[in-house]
Amino acid sequence: MYAEKKLLNVKNMILCALFVALIAIGAFIKIPVPVCPFTLQLLFTTLAGLLLGARLGFTAVIVYVAVGLIGIPVFTQGGGPSYVLQPTFGYLIGFAVGSYIVGILTEKIARPSLVRLLTANFINLLIVYLFGMIYVYAINEFYLNTPIGIWPLFLYCFVLAVPGDIVLCIVAAVLGRKLIPVVRK
Repeated sequence: MYAEKKLLNVKNMILCALFVALIAIGAFIKIPVPVCPFTLQLLFTTLAGLLLGARLGFTAVIVYVAVGLIGIPVFTQGGGPSYVLQPTFGYLIGFAVGSYIVGILTEKIARPSLVRLLTANFINLLIVYLFGMIYVYAINEFYLNTPIGIWPLFLYCFVLAVPGDIVLCIVAAVLGRKLIPVVRK
């Protein structure tokens, strides 16, 4: 019983590793959209928070980011420490924070309703886009010296990308509704 309460027991380590792998796979399933490519990373980072809870979901995303930053090409455009200078790196930060928030909003309820899951997922989506868009703006403005206006930023980094991510939030909620009782046993 004591081992089950530990954050990183064998089951939790396996689940974290599974989600690290799924997030990496999700990075390579992409549809090219200007500036920010559409991938399945949001689906898997959201599911990490829903199924694993706040701490483990966050841990899985952070391990994924760490694996990419040490040089293993698991990000949509490669990997390595210089990836922090990519305009899309902010989305990775948003994935970690969003996964944590999704976990907080859903982990205390054994069988969260579909409405609660959708609400948590859409809050996660806003967090991811907030971090991502701020980072795109900052890197373009202060590092790349290619300033981007607010309207083009909103168009390319939100309007063009969000419809697919809304669908992913719905898919994650439906999957979460079915899988949460199984995974959290």
